[in-house]
Amino acid sequence: MEVYTVQVEEPRPAMGDKPSAGPVYRSVYAKDNLLEVPAGFESPWDFFSGSVKRYPQNAMLGHREVIDGKVGSYKWRTYEEVYDQAIKIGSGMRGLGVKPGDRCGIYGSNCPEWVIAMEACNSQGICYVPLYDTLGPNAVEFIINHAEVSIAFVHENKMKSILSCLPRCATNLKTIISFGLVTDEQKRDGEQLGVSCFSWEEFSLSVSVNSRLPPKRSDDICTIMYTSGTTGDPKGVILTNKAVMAEVLTTDHLLQETDKVVTEEDSYFSFLPLAHIFDQVIENYCIYKGASVGFWRGDVRYLMEDIQELKPTVFCGVPRVYDRIYAGIQHKISTGGGFGKMLFQYAYDTKLKKLRRGLKQDRASPFFDRLIFSKIKQGLGGRVRIMLSGAAPLPRHVEEFLRVTSCSVLIQGYGLTESCAGCFTSIANIIPMMGTVGVPVTTIEARLESVPDMGYDALSSVPRGEICLRGKTLFSGYHKRPDLTNEVLVDGWFHTGDIGEWQPNGAMKIIDRKKNIFKLSQGEYVAVEHVEMAYSQCPLITTVWVYGNSFESCLVGVAVPERKPLEDWAASNDVSGSFEELCKHPKARKYMLDELNKTARAQQLRGFEMLKAVHLETMPFDMDRDLITPTFKLKRPQLLKYYKDRVDELYQEAKGVKA
Repeated sequence: MEVYTVQVEEPRPAMGDKPSAGPVYRSVYAKDNLLEVPAGFESPWDFFSGSVKRYPQNAMLGHREVIDGKVGSYKWRTYEEVYDQAIKIGSGMRGLGVKPGDRCGIYGSNCPEWVIAMEACNSQGICYVPLYDTLGPNAVEFIINHAEVSIAFVHENKMKSILSCLPRCATNLKTIISFGLVTDEQKRDGEQLGVSCFSWEEFSLSVSVNSRLPPKRSDDICTIMYTSGTTGDPKGVILTNKAVMAEVLTTDHLLQETDKVVTEEDSYFSFLPLAHIFDQVIENYCIYKGASVGFWRGDVRYLMEDIQELKPTVFCGVPRVYDRIYAGIQHKISTGGGFGKMLFQYAYDTKLKKLRRGLKQDRASPFFDRLIFSKIKQGLGGRVRIMLSGAAPLPRHVEEFLRVTSCSVLIQGYGLTESCAGCFTSIANIIPMMGTVGVPVTTIEARLESVPDMGYDALSSVPRGEICLRGKTLFSGYHKRPDLTNEVLVDGWFHTGDIGEWQPNGAMKIIDRKKNIFKLSQGEYVAVEHVEMAYSQCPLITTVWVYGNSFESCLVGVAVPERKPLEDWAASNDVSGSFEELCKHPKARKYMLDELNKTARAQQLRGFEMLKAVHLETMPFDMDRDLITPTFKLKRPQLLKYYKDRVDELYQEAKGVKA
């Protein structure tokens, strides 16, 4: 068996109050040294300006124009055009007195202006700070004040929102530039509080261009990115120019070593939020390579339509997106004819067998790719060759399905804002890495630290413990929060809070979350994310939240069922009603609970980890109700608050107490 990591330091035994730690590993592709940022690169601006010199007329940023309610094809700005706009906008900021190192907010959904504003900041050494309201109530106001944002670029449809914050943050914020138009009323509202508001066009036309750019250093702060967290105020993650550049270069390095790098002929579909580090790094990478970036319209209803129009070659998603793609394909297969299903399964099994023998994706079964799987490839426009997944572990069955059927390389990674996106990544075409997040990227070293309270031992024959990171792509601390920084950065190691398990081939598997553990009344500890991951394998649900506490002896949960399977069951069991009525029906609830626990037993959950009662929710957990973070992690305190009455009823039900 080939191993993809090398040990570079010995394990550390437990010392005083410090738990034991396993050996330090790095990727086999960085066995001699971690990847360094080459001389001559001081800022992501160097990536962009370099591509402008090499590919001035290449299409860089594209969006679909909507005229009189009708949407057209993609309209493109070239690298040269974007460069000229960025210089102009950057000069305008400097003309207003914004200096290198000052903070500029960017607020709104993905669009060309978002990237131009980012590059304008990069050109002048100004730190950009993404603003976004999905972090919770008052988050925009909190970030503006905490980061001391003096100027902000704002999507036209967010102008009302930011103006409503002004009475509480006009001490810092003095200028607002809309990506679109600004009404006279909005200008008056701003002026009353000493804030100037401009439209994008007004601001562009009012500045005198200064092509002399200030010097930049790799240790300068590139961005302060506020993380959602699941409790408390957002935390401002400080990322330097060097960290962002190193992350881009390690992405290129690993693709160079293992598959095909992105080139100026590629195109990327931008819909994951630019306010998050995952999408920002990928867009910076595409810019570095001279590729094209096409934006969605910002409306999930037209997402697939935009993909079909753009026909991207590079696609990034999070597990929830891939889950939906998987469910849609499975539905089409299951409703097809018997012969079609049989042929599909034969093609699937044949290709999977060849992938397991070590054949690359495009060589495993070109015949069935053309005959069967090309129809699935068309779902993402027909040209996708690299698919990336991050933000949370991808369910193994979904990963396997997409590796076999998408006619594309699928790479799953793991990362945090604090690690500047990916710190582990699976290697292209290596099937044994399925179900894992792969090996450390070539800028990072990793080790596990024992967590005795949870029974995880980093020095056991199957090493398990908290994932700790050290290297070139780590953050420089939390803005104005040395207390929080010192909690997670200990002796040069960043403690992620995630529990991992090293695999024999050197890949990492995420198995738990350190903080999401509670004790039941009988003294048993429950690692709730592990339990939820097991239940999520049930094909009848889209998501589940599991709850327990030290005053109760069992677990209860809230699950969101898949509509079609529940309606099919109802039709076969003489149970009638709408989807909403079925979710309340006692027989349907019992059926779902039985199926969930059947899955739990197959996943080898212990008796006390089984659900004793479940509430069926018709609406997926969403950010509008503050139940999930922007990266789709469950916000447990908020879920408990929202479902408190249901939870009380579920416990009565589990104890056999009639309401």
